[in-house]
Amino acid sequence: MPTIQRFTNCRIAIYADDHSPPHFHIEGRGFRAVIDINSMAVRAGNTRKAAEAMAWAAAHKHLLRTEWTRLNRRT
Repeated sequence: MPTIQRFTNCRIAIYADDHSPPHFHIEGRGFRAVIDINSMAVRAGNTRKAAEAMAWAAAHKHLLRTEWTRLNRRT
């Protein structure tokens, strides 16, 4: 799973050959979350410790969509 961006306490990753809808994962020590790329809605987990990652992701939706497409060509 490629790391798209690293932060102080977490990272954003997109898994290859993952299920739809397009989403990314925020993973940190002791927490995880799954975020819908288009709506930025939290699909699972908790983002209380990931404010920096959420702000970055909101500003870089195009990059996240591009990476999702590249890594998930079958969906």
